[in-house]
Amino acid sequence: MARPGAVHLPGNALRGRPLRPARRPRRGPPRAAPAEHQRTRRRLPRLRRRLLPRPLGLVLGLVALPRIRKRGQAGKGLAIAGIVLSALSCVLLVLGLVTGGFSSAWSGFKKGVEEGVDEAARSKSPFSLRTGQCFSDHGKTKDYTTEVTVVDCARPHDGEVTGGFEVTGFTTWPGEDAIDAIAEKRCETVNLAYAMDTWAIPEDVWLFYYLPSSQSWKLGDRTVTCALAGEKKPFSGSLRSDATTLDADQTHFLKSLNPIETVLYREPEEDPDEDFAANKAWAGEVLAAIDGAHAALGRHSWPGAATKPVATLRKDLAATSKQWRALATAADADAYWEAYDTAFDALPATGDARGALGLTDTPPEGAGTST
Repeated sequence: MARPGAVHLPGNALRGRPLRPARRPRRGPPRAAPAEHQRTRRRLPRLRRRLLPRPLGLVLGLVALPRIRKRGQAGKGLAIAGIVLSALSCVLLVLGLVTGGFSSAWSGFKKGVEEGVDEAARSKSPFSLRTGQCFSDHGKTKDYTTEVTVVDCARPHDGEVTGGFEVTGFTTWPGEDAIDAIAEKRCETVNLAYAMDTWAIPEDVWLFYYLPSSQSWKLGDRTVTCALAGEKKPFSGSLRSDATTLDADQTHFLKSLNPIETVLYREPEEDPDEDFAANKAWAGEVLAAIDGAHAALGRHSWPGAATKPVATLRKDLAATSKQWRALATAADADAYWEAYDTAFDALPATGDARGALGLTDTPPEGAGTST
């Protein structure tokens, strides 16, 4: 938000998170394919079983040969051939069992089948993805995605699933815009709960989600899958930082500070000259988040190394609160502009406290100065 003739200093704008900043072009997530096309293109390998040689041919040959001789019937040659081949098969069977040859062959066959099944199982519909899985999107540049491949998060991948939800409250197809609005808001919450250490998220990793299409909706599909995904190129490593990966101190710190970041990214698109009420209300929300962080940090007992930097941060937050209160109580648009840059410049640095707690202590490359 830049006032004509004024210099806007966004240095303290919080970055490195999977939300759409006000000054970034909006990214439209690809829609998921209709349900009838949401199937993997790879098929499980077809298993063909071959019977192991058995002594039945030997037994039948020995029984038939005397009868052929007694009755003078044809087939003596076939019976003898059957006896010989069956006997040879039995010898080979015994040798295979004794030497372990069949065991080795079966183990190799079984391993090959399992690897094939595993590879096929990794290719799946977007709606079959589960939280924590990393994937490559084969149709990332298209409006519809029919197949994704689950990969090890340590390897380069397009995205990481953060969670999902079912769309409710509609008896008929509500339209793409309505579903998109719901997905953006809900997935924002899901992503922030999954990746709490937002500074660990690369700058080019954005909010991403798969939506039901109008066709799949008719077939009962209501699933939205939320993810973090690279805007232009794959990334490596899991971005998960929640209660399963963080300790109690780290979790409390991020739960205290992250609401400030969340609200800052919801700054109205319109300037205060165009919508003063919306901007003033937003400034009040930021103020409440700042005061909430100050109070929450004070309620926790911090480990020795973090005690001093967190205390300093609380002091800075108290000073910041005064500047944002001036912005939130501005009488008109002109007064708002007068307090605007001062309020942003007052946002405190949190790198020292983050580092002391073992969190990412520098913002993502290209994010500029962040709180």
